Amino acid sequence: MRVTILGSGSEGNALFFESGTTSVLVDAGLSHRELVQRFAAVGRETPNDVSALIVTHSHGDHAAHASVCATRLRCPVHASEETMPSLRLRRSVRTEPFSAGRQFRIGEITIHSVRLPHDAPQVALVFETKETAIGLVTDLGHVPRGLPRFLGECETLLLESNHDSDMLASGPYPTVLKRRVGGSLGHLSNAQAGDLLAYLPQVPKRVVLMHLSQTNNAPQLAKSSAEAALGHGRTQLLVAHQRQPLSLGAIRDTQLRLAL
Repeated sequence: MRVTILGSGSEGNALFFESGTTSVLVDAGLSHRELVQRFAAVGRETPNDVSALIVTHSHGDHAAHASVCATRLRCPVHASEETMPSLRLRRSVRTEPFSAGRQFRIGEITIHSVRLPHDAPQVALVFETKETAIGLVTDLGHVPRGLPRFLGECETLLLESNHDSDMLASGPYPTVLKRRVGGSLGHLSNAQAGDLLAYLPQVPKRVVLMHLSQTNNAPQLAKSSAEAALGHGRTQLLVAHQRQPLSLGAIRDTQLRLAL
């Protein structure tokens, strides 16, 4: 399975998953015009045969452009039953609600979902094919029981590492926003992300740190926390950026290139 992280952060989130003839856009926090530019930045044309758009939750940095993107890409929108009514989609857009906690299938990809603690209904997703499993976990204020087990079979994990707690506490955000971001329904800190990694039943072959705050975090701080939790082993550790797309090939292909 191939993944392209088109943008990750408070300015807009979008990811593209591909397996065989199936392609899924996850979140539409970037405009269609911006998607075209991001695909061009990785040397690709914008796909015109997208199987579906999945929206993880209704906040604008994940859902603001869902209606336009679904219309332009001519694909249905999948979202949880709690999220779908908040998306304000055009009547012409086909909707496919799913129940959080249950799995569903889009072409060659099986998607598993579980609820996450956030200040809007939110889900973690695992994208599974015959070859691999990739987990996506962002926008959660704490790690709920059962989440490490839910992610236990993932070879690649896309995991929020939003803020450094000290930087958030001393930073420029107003007090109410600091409490929201650092609260139990906010976003994962570097330390919380590290704790989740430490409790996984098995270590992923690749971890991508997601949704880093440009104000209250630094890539090296996030990586250091994750490296400590992973034990400085063989896991490939990457950081996703807000404006710079990141293409992830099959993990076995990546390991082969590293070996060569």
